[in-house]
Amino acid sequence: MNPFDLLKNIQQMQSNMEQMQDKLKTVSVQGTAGGDLVRVELNGQMEMLAVHLDPACVDKGDIPMLQDLISSAHADAMRKVRDKIKDEFGSSFPGMNLPGQA
Repeated sequence: MNPFDLLKNIQQMQSNMEQMQDKLKTVSVQGTAGGDLVRVELNGQMEMLAVHLDPACVDKGDIPMLQDLISSAHADAMRKVRDKIKDEFGSSFPGMNLPGQA
C-alpha cells in the first residue's frame, strides 16, 4: 500500500473520530425507574445531565428506595445511550471499541 494513501486514510479516520466526539455531546437519552417517578438524563459521553424526582417519591423513610430508583434510572439511561451509539456509529467503525461499548 502506498504510504501516502495510508496517511490519508489515517487523517480521514481522525477527522471521523473528531466528528463522532462532537456528535456524542449532542446525544441525549433519558432513563426512568419507578413508573417515571425518577428520570435520569445522560449525554453520549455518559455524563449525567439531570435527575428528575417526582415529589411523591420523596419521604425521609424512603431514602434507600429512592437511591435504588436513581441507580436503576441511571442504568436504564446507560443502556439506551450505548444502543444509540451502536446504532449511530457502529457501522462507521467496525471492530473498534466505541465509548460505552466495553
